Amino acid sequence: MIEETNNPTSADEFLKGIWRENPVFVAVLGMCPALAVTNSAINSLAMGLATTFVLVSSSVLVSLFRKVIPKQVRITAYIIIIATFVTAIDFLLAAFFPVIHKELGAFIALIVVNCLILGRQEAFASKNKVGLAVADALGMSVGFTFALLCIGIIREILGNGSLFNISLFGPNFEPWVIMILPPGGFFALGFLLLFFNWYTEWRKKKNETRDA
Repeated sequence: MIEETNNPTSADEFLKGIWRENPVFVAVLGMCPALAVTNSAINSLAMGLATTFVLVSSSVLVSLFRKVIPKQVRITAYIIIIATFVTAIDFLLAAFFPVIHKELGAFIALIVVNCLILGRQEAFASKNKVGLAVADALGMSVGFTFALLCIGIIREILGNGSLFNISLFGPNFEPWVIMILPPGGFFALGFLLLFFNWYTEWRKKKNETRDA
């Protein structure tokens, strides 16, 4: 039987996913949606919220049934649970937000194979109670959504001169078209990874200097 880890608090589990263990900027997970659907801030937010729904919902079920699911078929069970919620969010987006659903396209279905979601079920939700599992899922989801928004905002501003489809620079702005094309995703992600690592190292050195 897998032992439960009860030492960390819900706040600790929530906060770690936002910055210290950010799934995109630290763990470099979920690169497919991070590069493919972040050509606008709206698409980035929509994908982040859809992933949040799937990750939190599946974490609740996996945690509730962690002592019932046989170890030998746990991965299969997790995938079935995840696929169920992905199907639900796919239908919801198609019914209420058809334009966004069309923009995201097949990448909604690909949430099923997002290694962030399956990884959290195997590494955390299957070993902890519901409260901690939800806190972990929310933290990772907020961190993931934050990362997608950062990439999407940069790409939309430079590529379209707008933010959430609101024009920022007027008709004379010459957009950097490459930023809304696939290479733009790599440029934006590379810049953000560079900044994130630089800031992390700067904070670490600053803390070491202060404690010395």
